[in-house]
Amino acid sequence: MPPSLRREAGRLDGQTRLLLLVNTLFACANALSGAFVNVYLWKAKQDFAMIGWFALANQLVMAATFICAGKWVKEGNKMNSLRLGVALSALFYLIVLLLGPQAADWAAALGAVQGLSAGFFWLAFNVVYFEVTERDNRDRFNGWAGLLGAAAGMAAPWLSGYVISRMPGTAGYRIMFSMSLMVFVVGAAASFFLKKRPALPRYEWLYGVRQLRQRGNPWRSAFPALTAQGVREGVFGFLISLMVYIATHNELMLGNYALITSAVSIAAFYAAGRLVKPGRRSGPMLAGALAMTLVILPFFWRVDFAALLFFGVVVAACFPLYSIPITSTVFDIIGESRESAEHRVEYVILRETALCIGRILGTLVFIAVVSATAKPAHLAALMLALGSSPLVSWLFLRRLLEGPRGSGSRAGGGAGAGGGGAGAGKAAVRAAVRAR
Repeated sequence: MPPSLRREAGRLDGQTRLLLLVNTLFACANALSGAFVNVYLWKAKQDFAMIGWFALANQLVMAATFICAGKWVKEGNKMNSLRLGVALSALFYLIVLLLGPQAADWAAALGAVQGLSAGFFWLAFNVVYFEVTERDNRDRFNGWAGLLGAAAGMAAPWLSGYVISRMPGTAGYRIMFSMSLMVFVVGAAASFFLKKRPALPRYEWLYGVRQLRQRGNPWRSAFPALTAQGVREGVFGFLISLMVYIATHNELMLGNYALITSAVSIAAFYAAGRLVKPGRRSGPMLAGALAMTLVILPFFWRVDFAALLFFGVVVAACFPLYSIPITSTVFDIIGESRESAEHRVEYVILRETALCIGRILGTLVFIAVVSATAKPAHLAALMLALGSSPLVSWLFLRRLLEGPRGSGSRAGGGAGAGGGGAGAGKAAVRAAVRAR
């Protein structure tokens, strides 16, 4: 009997609620300390290049994990991959606590551990998500995931900033890193109540490469568009929060920044979700990309908290116009037929590989520039160059944005066209955190 007939249509069953809990715990633990890890490293060693190497190691290992773990996730026990990701996240914060101020000397190694944890978790989560939800309850799952994730993104950084700013030295950091460690441990324990998912057919290592070699295949447009998206994410994901701290020297102000921008983001995602529809994606995506690029220009004149907050609010308001079309379109491609749904693991890896390549390229450019110069004007020019990459994404994807993919409703299981919208929502929420 289909899962949708064993429960009331549209409702979440026990396994979907449990997956929602694990996802929320993962998001909450990361929100408590994610932005402050870079600040902690910066306070130990004020070096932009060191921060860049931390991010680069994270991105390289995450990409390698996606590629290498694909066979295990598809043919083996994907739940163990999800649990391993949560456990490694806990290990990351344990190592940071043990190293203390010497953590900056091990920035690249720490980045590698964090990349390993993210790779295992998100690869398994994206696949399990397709399998435990159905078209009739996917929007409800996504709505709760977005709401709970946004609430964590608002409250947790503010709480961390408040605690850190009220404690002497690095005591506040140790408290919040310990809290993240404990939340990850709870998440790992909760994940053992998720049932083992059935294995899928044989994993095809070169399936994604074959898609890129086929003339007329939509992935030939989607892959470079996603790579361009990653260029901005790879740098802005760590640079903006660090700039807020450098401008204010106050962790509570960084928490306030996250609180305000996350609140704007919630409203913006709600409004954009009603505005952006299949067949009406190109215009909003272009408008969002333009706004996200133009808002960088004030940094050529001033870089203070007011300018950074203006930037954050505008990006939070406009980012959904950009992210929902590109992510929905890519997930529509993944679910456009039964055959493509059966290769969802390969497609998820292809999507994440494109994003990782972009992040790596952007971070390499960042390291090269900050190693040569630290002048504010040069940093602003770098931000404008990297920050305009959403326009490149739109250029590559514009033909696919002009109308809905026609065969999404024929996909079987959990990877139909409905999965595009729902998967898009979750991916967009995650990307929003990186973009700001």
